[in-house]
Amino acid sequence: MAVKPSPTTLRRQLGAELRRLRADRTVADVAAELGWSESKLSRIETAHTGVRPKDLDRLLEAYAVAEDARVRIRALAGQSRQRAWWEAYGDVLPNAYETYIGFEAEAVAIYNYEAQIVPGLLQTAEYASAVIQADGIYEEDEVHGQRVAVRMARQAVLTRDPPPKLSVILDEAVLRRQIGGPDVMRRQLGSLAEANERKMVTVQVLPFSTGAHRALAGSFIILEFGRDGEHPLVYSEGMTGGVFRSRADELRSYWMSFESLRATALSPRKSVDFIHSVAQGEA
Repeated sequence: MAVKPSPTTLRRQLGAELRRLRADRTVADVAAELGWSESKLSRIETAHTGVRPKDLDRLLEAYAVAEDARVRIRALAGQSRQRAWWEAYGDVLPNAYETYIGFEAEAVAIYNYEAQIVPGLLQTAEYASAVIQADGIYEEDEVHGQRVAVRMARQAVLTRDPPPKLSVILDEAVLRRQIGGPDVMRRQLGSLAEANERKMVTVQVLPFSTGAHRALAGSFIILEFGRDGEHPLVYSEGMTGGVFRSRADELRSYWMSFESLRATALSPRKSVDFIHSVAQGEA
């Protein structure tokens, strides 16, 4: 399927436009003028939340935007308020995760280091079910099923035209942790090895023999976008929600860590052999 801008991407475009209009004024100055909190304006500009028509009008007035530009910006804002498929599951998704799905759907490249579990884009349904069950938060069967459905639906991003580049580095612990039991794990490992045969997917294993490395702090994902002016984002999950990072110094640190891991990990071919050996109990 052809890539169409999602509401998340349109909100990013709107946020970038509003940042440009703010020019040399600070977030604090504008927020004070409008009687808003600084976080409210910051979240609008970084696409972590949408903007209501009335609030948008107040911003455009504060920035003395010409009428023709107001028409264009209001139209962009209207498109950004359209519902994406994952928003139908909003009641069962943490806010940060829902936001992440929107960014993931628009990424042209995804770089993922995982220390604990197989990444959601490469999970089998039964493995995903076991992971979600282990969270111990969603006890109702219906909610559990919806969470699994969302995780499976996310994987459609890998079949779009063109697909994003997916580069995954897995700690050896991911292969050995028995999630869902031996049979579920064996099938998951088989699926993981097959994923490495896809043209735009690369899976590498970081073996225990590596010892200490630059990502001991935990898993993270770097998302790259194809449109001009859209900077990469880093996303990392925690027990109580996910965190996005976009500052230049933070991005540089995560990029350096990922490149270090990529250079240290087994090659894609050797990684497939290693995954097979673990699945067959030979390693």
